[in-house]
Amino acid sequence: MRFLADMGISPKTVAHLQSLGYDAVHLHDQGLDRMQDPVILQKARNEGRILLTHDLDFGELMAASGAKLPSVIIFRLRNMRPEKINRYLDEIITHYQKPFEDGIIVSVTEGQIRMRSLPLRTSEQI
Repeated sequence: MRFLADMGISPKTVAHLQSLGYDAVHLHDQGLDRMQDPVILQKARNEGRILLTHDLDFGELMAASGAKLPSVIIFRLRNMRPEKINRYLDEIITHYQKPFEDGIIVSVTEGQIRMRSLPLRTSEQI
């Protein structure tokens, strides 16, 4: 699995994924701090990466595009510390590995992980 971390995700989460043997990169490390959301999605799609973000706009962009990829994980936690994100990611990777290949969007809130298959219809909630 390959991951692309948006600016709201800690580089420590990228390091955690790398320590587990995953190909993970952070936009900041590539000097892409100001990249626009649609371009970030295209980058993730072109590179076959799962986008990690806390920005709800990505769910809306995916719904509007009708695209099946890239898969996206949106973290909406009160506590966005890397340790907490990493625990959720470990659980998600364990349970959803195959669906990521087909295109899913995962929404993570306190105590809840919800998955929707892509493409989304614009009326679906994330």
